[in-house]
Amino acid sequence: MRVIFNLPEVNVTEPLSTTHSSNKSASSQTDTADWVTLRGEIEAWANELGFDGFGVADTQIEEDSRYLSAWLDEGLQGDMDWMAAHGDKRHKPESLVPGTIRVISVRLNYLNDELETAKALLDHPQKAYISRYALGRDYHKTVRNRLNKLAKRIEERVGQYGYRVFADSAPVLEKALARNAGLGWIGKHTLLINPKQGSLFFLGEIFTDLPLPVTEVFEKHHCGSCTKCIEICPTDAIVAPNKLDARRCISYLTIEYKDSIPLEMRPLIGNRIFGCDDCQLLCPWNRYAEPSREADFAPRHGLDQVDLVELFMWDEATFEERTAGMPLRRAGYELWLRNIAVALGNAKTSDAVIQALQARLDNCSDLVREHIEWALQQHST
Repeated sequence: MRVIFNLPEVNVTEPLSTTHSSNKSASSQTDTADWVTLRGEIEAWANELGFDGFGVADTQIEEDSRYLSAWLDEGLQGDMDWMAAHGDKRHKPESLVPGTIRVISVRLNYLNDELETAKALLDHPQKAYISRYALGRDYHKTVRNRLNKLAKRIEERVGQYGYRVFADSAPVLEKALARNAGLGWIGKHTLLINPKQGSLFFLGEIFTDLPLPVTEVFEKHHCGSCTKCIEICPTDAIVAPNKLDARRCISYLTIEYKDSIPLEMRPLIGNRIFGCDDCQLLCPWNRYAEPSREADFAPRHGLDQVDLVELFMWDEATFEERTAGMPLRRAGYELWLRNIAVALGNAKTSDAVIQALQARLDNCSDLVREHIEWALQQHST
């Protein structure tokens, strides 16, 4: 996820916070090092730290930048104004971190249950669907902590060098860099796909001044004629292969969008209260997706199989307590209630659903109340 948006060879992810900057001077102690051997050692260390994929790319992603600019010119980013910010830092790693000549890219799987189990929850008449990446600990911290350990391990080997760690935390076109590092290709749903592990993984990067050899990239886009991701999208947000209209995307509407969800979108959202996985769950390549080895990503508080009515009854203190350290905190309590109200409007009519909605009418914000009133109308026809 992890809110994922668009671009055939481009990814932009939401800025949250910036990791620390290490020593900036490039090491002179490694001038005669066997860089191929060093890259192999770094890959082995990455595997020891639990990463599921490793590669090295250069900093050349100008074509992706042009695609991003065209996408932004169409206004397909919705209210995410930050996607147009930061000047050339997003497509020039050396501008974001001076001295950068290589990007170490890693993958970390997050799948925490069987795909069929997740599929069975889609549009369930009573239960909530939460994007699988968001059920455990906030991935930013997990990925960043491991990358810092990897960077320090490299420093022990080569001495002082320039580097900076990123985990979905800055203006980085991480999918383009991961593609160039040989970790996969960018599929028609705009997500990176690896032929051996699908697309259910997080990405992270180390920008560095070490002249490591780049890894081999996939020469072909291996989606072929398949369009399942486009066809399955509940809101038709994938408007063309590799082109996503964020304004129609359920991940955008339930996480990034802070206003009233458009009326025409509400029935299409179904029971998805935080993000959406449909395009990934139906992607044939995810039959190869491997369960995560990371305990941090295990579902918390039974949120992988929870009733909508139960979640709607959480007060703000309960929300704060149970989403602590989780990606779910990003939406905030008000949007949490807004999203669940929409899902309850799409749920099977029952006394429990109607009573839950009515119980909140006099104790909520105007934004939430408007969505509750809509939901009640769905059960009165």
